[in-house]
Amino acid sequence: MEFWQIGLLILAGIAAGWLNVIAGGGSLLTVPIMLFMGIPSAVVNGTNRLAILAQNVVAVGTFFQHGFSDIRLSCSLAAAAAAGAVAGAHVGLQLDDIWFNRILAVVMIAVLIIMATGGLHKDQQAGGEHPQRLALGHVLMVGAGFWGGLIHIGVGFILMPILHRVMGLNLVLTNMHKVFVVLMYIPVTLWIFAAHLELLWWTGLGLGMGNALGGWLGARTVIAQGAVWIRWIMFAALSVFIIKLLFFP
Repeated sequence: MEFWQIGLLILAGIAAGWLNVIAGGGSLLTVPIMLFMGIPSAVVNGTNRLAILAQNVVAVGTFFQHGFSDIRLSCSLAAAAAAGAVAGAHVGLQLDDIWFNRILAVVMIAVLIIMATGGLHKDQQAGGEHPQRLALGHVLMVGAGFWGGLIHIGVGFILMPILHRVMGLNLVLTNMHKVFVVLMYIPVTLWIFAAHLELLWWTGLGLGMGNALGGWLGARTVIAQGAVWIRWIMFAALSVFIIKLLFFP
C-alpha cells in the first residue's frame, strides 16, 4: 500500500473507533474505503475485524481504568454472543455483496423504529438483575452475535437496544458491556475468516492503530458526557447509516 493510503486508513480508523464506542456504525467509514482500494468484500469483512479488536481492547481498558466493570455479567453476555458469532461468521464467508446492504438496511430501520417509539428516551438506572430481563437479554445476545459474525457493521445499534431497553442498563453501562462483548467474540470470528481467506494484516494494522486511538477517545467521551449526549449521536449516526444504504449503495 502507498503511504497516503495507510494515512487515510489511520484517520478513518480514528473516526470509526470513536463512533463505534459511543454509538456504532463506525465500520461504515472504514469498509467503503477498503472497498474503494479494490479489496474484495469478503476480505474487507475479515480484515476490518483486526481494527475492531484493537479498538475494543483500548475501550475496555479505559472503562476499567475509570472504575466501570461488571465482569460476571459481561462474560455471560459475551459467551451468548460468541455462540451466535461462530454461526454468523461461517454464513458471512458465503454472503454476496448485494446482501450486505439489503440485510443491513432492514435491521437498521427496525432499530430506528425502536428508538423513535420511546425505547431509548429515558435514561434508566443501572439494571440487569431482574431474572426475566437477564434471560431475554442473553437470548437476544445470541442473535446480536450472529449479526456480528455475519457482517459486524452496525452491531452496536443492535447491542445497545438489548442492553439499554431490554435489560434496563443506563447508556454508560450499556457502552461498557457492549465493548466487552465485542472484544470477546471478535477474535473468534477473525480466526474463522483468517482460516478461509488471505486477510490483509498490514492494512488491518494501520486501520487498527486509528481504531485504537478512536476507541480510547470514544470511551472517554462516554464517561465524560453521559447518556443524553450519546443518545443524539446514536440517532444521527443511525439515520445517516440508513440513508447511505438505501440511496447510495
